[in-house]
Amino acid sequence: MIELDALTKRYGDTVAVDGLSFAVKPGQVTGFLGPNGAGKSTTMRMIVGLDRPTNGSATVNGRPYAEHRAPLCELGVLLDASAVHKGRSGYAHLLALARTHGFPARRVDEVLELVGLRDVAQRRAGKYSLGMSQRLGIAAALLGDPSVVLLDEPINGLDPDGVLWVRTLLRELAAEGRTVLVSSHLMSEMAVTADHLLIIGRGRLLADTGVDELIARVEVGTVLVRSPEAAHLRDALVRNGASVTADDPPPPGRGPRSAPGGEPRPASGGEPRPASGGELLRVTGLAAEEIGRVAADERLVLSELTPRRASLEEAYMELTREAVEYR
Repeated sequence: MIELDALTKRYGDTVAVDGLSFAVKPGQVTGFLGPNGAGKSTTMRMIVGLDRPTNGSATVNGRPYAEHRAPLCELGVLLDASAVHKGRSGYAHLLALARTHGFPARRVDEVLELVGLRDVAQRRAGKYSLGMSQRLGIAAALLGDPSVVLLDEPINGLDPDGVLWVRTLLRELAAEGRTVLVSSHLMSEMAVTADHLLIIGRGRLLADTGVDELIARVEVGTVLVRSPEAAHLRDALVRNGASVTADDPPPPGRGPRSAPGGEPRPASGGEPRPASGGELLRVTGLAAEEIGRVAADERLVLSELTPRRASLEEAYMELTREAVEYR
């Protein structure tokens, strides 16, 4: 477990981290989010003892990271994938770390296999791509089989297969009961990876919440409605105070096929057949229940009625709107 108690860091008159208090619990992937300049990197550096707090404390499994007899067995960390001697091979880099803790050489082989670098283990790290460097950094973080894992932007530079691999790895580590803290700017990835979120802005804690709970805070107020009688439905909804726009108007020249007289060509039953259940409308100002009632009163058919849920990105942007340093 990682625990912060009123953690504060000042650089002269600048407060980079302002009284952060939270706990990162085992058994779940916790996303650590915030705008550029929010204090995420400084916070992570204080957790592992690279920066000294001005006030407050940060502990890993009950004590400061530097006070553990075998730190790599407590917390594995990736802060900067480029922080490797460029002249050393990936294998030599990991072996040097292993020897500081008395790990056998076979552990180096195990983590290289785990991250998919076995075939390039003897290549100089300076020749690694960004994605390969990220994998080497993750291997170093897992070298001591730690109970706590802290990764800063671990999917930066990875291809789609690599992103999926990291996502699966993080969830597997959490399922084993480990504490997993990962920072990222990719909201779409956090939405499918994280169980819990810690969001900071201007050094202060803005949210300590589950993903679904954060999204539920944002009221989108939009309902998607599809109907084969879209024109009539649109008029009825507008009369009831709604604002209605077409969500997917057909491209020019791609509307219903016309008969020689210019009327839509009828289907085999003799009536025009709408494609995919009719035109899709985007409705604001009325709840889904009210839209359904209006359609029922007008005896109009609905083939879709979907209240739109906010995305994690929308919820995040709403929460951090006033904490963005660069606009």
